[in-house]
Amino acid sequence: MPPITTDRAAPGSSLTPAQVNRVRQQAEEYEAVFLNTLTKQMFSSIKTDQNAMGGGFGEETWRSMQAEELAGTMAKNGGLGLAEQILPDLLALQEIANNQNKTTPTMGVYK
Repeated sequence: MPPITTDRAAPGSSLTPAQVNRVRQQAEEYEAVFLNTLTKQMFSSIKTDQNAMGGGFGEETWRSMQAEELAGTMAKNGGLGLAEQILPDLLALQEIANNQNKTTPTMGVYK
């Protein structure tokens, strides 16, 4: 899947292009965390003491970093499509937050 390229909000939206880009980035980061969990689990099933590298603390550290980088790269290049699926909901939540911040308090019982 291609990376998410939405840099504009829907017509009539109160979101700025910077807000849309930030929300898009957060969706990709969320997907990267999910993919990182999956790749770490995948690497944990590999028997490190039975391969040419010999296992040990260094290999465990290297595998953790490899899983993190692999997940980040996968997410930036479209990943599983999770970021693309949650982006509309995140944008809607940001829109709601923008609109709540614009409301003015009314005079009422509480002062």
